[in-house]
Amino acid sequence: MNAALDFVHKFVPGSSERTLLLLHGTGGDESDLIPLGQDIDPTAALLSPRGKVLENGMPRFFRRLAEGVFDEEDLIHRTQELADFVAAASTHYQFDPKRVMAVGYSNGANIAVSLLLLRPETLNAAILFRSMVPLVPKQLPDLARVQILIAAGKHDPIASAANTQRLVALLQQSGAKVSARFADAAHELTDEDIETARQWLEKANP
Repeated sequence: MNAALDFVHKFVPGSSERTLLLLHGTGGDESDLIPLGQDIDPTAALLSPRGKVLENGMPRFFRRLAEGVFDEEDLIHRTQELADFVAAASTHYQFDPKRVMAVGYSNGANIAVSLLLLRPETLNAAILFRSMVPLVPKQLPDLARVQILIAAGKHDPIASAANTQRLVALLQQSGAKVSARFADAAHELTDEDIETARQWLEKANP
């Protein structure tokens, strides 16, 4: 197997040309978001890697120094590593690398944002549940072809409304078409979030 496929992961073939890159939150694994992906788009292929960083034994996609304070050097390294994995997986599993949409929750949503900012060719769309601004690149990418849904929680103590608005502005400055929805929830995912994502995907059809 290709050396770049060095993430523990699951791949579920689909019947459409879309592939969902499923990126779990802290303490999740490669199985966590499979049901969510199937709920959002039952026809898509699913690519679900496990984060390589351990925090007190819990998998994450990159290190943090404290709650909401990220290790930017590690984030950049892990973002490049994940982008290379997706590219290698598209060859290995023979899916269209131009039809990859990230579906990320919390830490997974944050590295999805980093992919958009640092390796924009990796994704053509993203659904970001409870995401934050992970970093601000020196030069903004061109995301004019990218559609993004940000699903935030009105009462989220981790990804605040102010941080969500910063993220919306940053992605819009990069040219992305961004929709933001605020559920009556905290950091946890709700049925409302899933229905919002399903409806957005049906309408946006990236």
